[in-house]
Amino acid sequence: MAIKYKLKLKDLKLEYLIDYFKPLLKYLRPKKKIENYQDLKNFIQKKSAWISQVTLYGYLKTRMGAKYVLMFEDEIFLGSINKAKWNIYAEALQDFCLYSISYLKDIHQKHDTEKAKEIFLEILSNEEKNQMPIEIIEKSKREFSERLNKIDWEKHYKNLPFNNSAIALYEWSPVAEELKSLDRKIVLNSMILKWDIIKKEFSQLINF
Repeated sequence: MAIKYKLKLKDLKLEYLIDYFKPLLKYLRPKKKIENYQDLKNFIQKKSAWISQVTLYGYLKTRMGAKYVLMFEDEIFLGSINKAKWNIYAEALQDFCLYSISYLKDIHQKHDTEKAKEIFLEILSNEEKNQMPIEIIEKSKREFSERLNKIDWEKHYKNLPFNNSAIALYEWSPVAEELKSLDRKIVLNSMILKWDIIKKEFSQLINF
């Protein structure tokens, strides 16, 4: 049993190290123009994954300091990180789908707002194959439908469009509540600042 446990732990460590560095490496690749809705879907999926992982791991590293590397030795903690990652990612996908279609409608006069739901569901379908937990998928679908019913497409992208994913980062990060409460403003701002980078990149790459 001890040998099996060590092998499993080794696999988990490798998986999370790859998970941490993969979005960073992708972000350094040459930027491709967004010329159609397929390109947009790929951009939304990649950037939502990037921001979810970078902000989560960045916060944990900041809060844990020198003990950060030890988290890869704790199987229970790794499970908490995985759950947090998927929940933050689900909110990031919602935020970016709604933001991008709202932006395109107002700035580029692209009025097919049904594309938001289409893109969102296609991404979730892809992620189900990547072992995104089904309960998170179903919960995210319900939340997205509720947001669609209330959205003002002309104004949404201007009015705190990434607030939900910022709050998700704060709420789902596996940090003790007494410590996390001290970090609320910093955590929320870290997510919003990362989204500002993506928003700028999005506006430069959009080429419908």
